[in-house]
Amino acid sequence: MLKFWGDGSQQAKDLVNAIVVRSTDNFNWTFIFILSVVFYVYWSEIHKKNYEAIYAGLALYGVHWLYEITNAIIGHVFGYPLWSVSNQSTTFILLVGVCWELSMMFSLAGIISFKMMPQDRSKRYFAKNGRKGISCKLMVALEMALLFALFESFLAGTSNHSFIWVYKWWGVIPVFITTYIPFFLASNYVPDMEPKKRTRFLCIEWGLVALLLVILIPAGII
Repeated sequence: MLKFWGDGSQQAKDLVNAIVVRSTDNFNWTFIFILSVVFYVYWSEIHKKNYEAIYAGLALYGVHWLYEITNAIIGHVFGYPLWSVSNQSTTFILLVGVCWELSMMFSLAGIISFKMMPQDRSKRYFAKNGRKGISCKLMVALEMALLFALFESFLAGTSNHSFIWVYKWWGVIPVFITTYIPFFLASNYVPDMEPKKRTRFLCIEWGLVALLLVILIPAGII
């Protein structure tokens, strides 16, 4: 069952209010297995010197963390975040809108998107009769964003409330446009940046993530 918009229901609000962040009550060994898979993928790419895939993975994953931190701040300020995960759907909740399993998936999503592009990343679709066409980087970003937005609508409709949308104006369309498109634009474009700009982007991105986590978690905001 697909759910396309939040319903503003009391049930949704109650589920969000019941979220216990960073509790180990549901913790189990899948945590370690998932982490080992992520390590295997990254070290395999490093061993093959496929550093562009690493850049893609880190670029998207950093954007993911900035979004999750922002979402948690929204929840702290306005009472409810834009999206949440339920206690019963995960082994460990990192922030109000992201669980361990979901975050580890996003650590790999950039690599997956990067590998889905043609080997020639200068390729353009629909380029004929003098038209420049659409960059394969943009096309794959749009396709991946749509796929992820639709899958999120499935998660929002699951019986264990894997994903919770409280606000009636938040749903598949804003998720697709404001969240997933930027995610996959980062993974598809950052690897081909000029090296100094790419390094600067990743350092600023991850430095900001680290700074916000160090400040906001102890402060009890996220």
